[in-house]
Amino acid sequence: MSEPLIVVGNGMAAARFVEELQKRALGRYAIAVIGAEPRLAYNRVLLSALLADEVEPTDIELKAARWWRDGGVTLRYGVRATAVDPVTRTVTLADGARLSFSKLVFATGSQPIKLPIRGMELPGVLTFRDIDDVNAITRKKAKGSRIVVIGGGLLGLEAAYGLAKAGASVTVIHLMDRLMERQLDQRAALMLRRAVERMGITVRLEAETKCILGDGRVEAVETKDGSIIPADAVVMAIGIRPNVDLARDAGLAINRGILVDDHLETAVSGVHAIGECAEHRGICYGLVEPAYEQARTLARRLAGEDASYGGSVLATNLKVSGVSVFSAGDFLATTAGADEIVLNDPGLGIYKKLVVAKDRLIGAVLFGDTSDGLRYLGFMRTGSSIERERDDLVFGSGSMAPIAA
Repeated sequence: MSEPLIVVGNGMAAARFVEELQKRALGRYAIAVIGAEPRLAYNRVLLSALLADEVEPTDIELKAARWWRDGGVTLRYGVRATAVDPVTRTVTLADGARLSFSKLVFATGSQPIKLPIRGMELPGVLTFRDIDDVNAITRKKAKGSRIVVIGGGLLGLEAAYGLAKAGASVTVIHLMDRLMERQLDQRAALMLRRAVERMGITVRLEAETKCILGDGRVEAVETKDGSIIPADAVVMAIGIRPNVDLARDAGLAINRGILVDDHLETAVSGVHAIGECAEHRGICYGLVEPAYEQARTLARRLAGEDASYGGSVLATNLKVSGVSVFSAGDFLATTAGADEIVLNDPGLGIYKKLVVAKDRLIGAVLFGDTSDGLRYLGFMRTGSSIERERDDLVFGSGSMAPIAA
């Protein structure tokens, strides 16, 4: 008889975990996936493309309904899990149903952070995290609309790009001294800023939001230096916070995320966590690739393999505001004895910086041409020597043997 396994969460990590587990142990588990959103799992990375009308909602679905049915997965979306009892091994749903489990996987993702400032309650203050957010923003993105995006990180720039493409007048307010400071160095961030501004987006750096002004609706944003920026809507994109309330109420150990070991298991046997809600060795990864690595590792383990997760090399490989960027590892060269190999061609809009220590590639930043990004990531993950390739590494020489990522 199949062992009952419940996945709480129906996002990208959950879908990948189920796919990986079905490859390795089809029929071993009776899988039930519980999701609060009233729709099939979808690719959140493509939300900016959806906002920019470059794709349709069906285009971003990860798996069709038939795929779930054919795999024998019980899919309960549009209903929230309200309680998990590790003692009785049950999950209670908002509709009153109770499901039993032998093993459980938290894949509850995260939620957008909102600033604790005056005016946050006004109609027209939005977040950018899911399809409902995209739909709400879409209603505000008419040509000529004045929209302020608070946050110049990945999500904020994606929202700004989609809005600007629709003809809205967009201003990005960012607290730090450069855009995407967690993924880019000063040079790449400057090039990104120039590219963003060429799209007609106004960028204000080192600007701290004081409050949101308006009488019954959003009318403006005030920064702490006294500037007033007129706005018909505000999109809040300053970061994410792991969804841990359900796990906390179940008595699991929580720091910032749900604490897991190298087996992606909590202190309760058979209860696991993956993706943005999980905290492994003090790190909560807010990116897709680590979630996929965790999903693959846990699927291997639950299929009976001797698999463990040692952490991920942080990497970003995306189109931001229509511009390709890639970063991974120690791209700021903070490691002692690190050297930098740099190619900078402003005329072509190309910037490459590789960080090398002891003949190992430990970090990279690419702007404009990111075609070698995954190749560089492979070097970082394997720790292979680049001694023979160092001279032409930055040019992406065809003579380089591929290294599996």
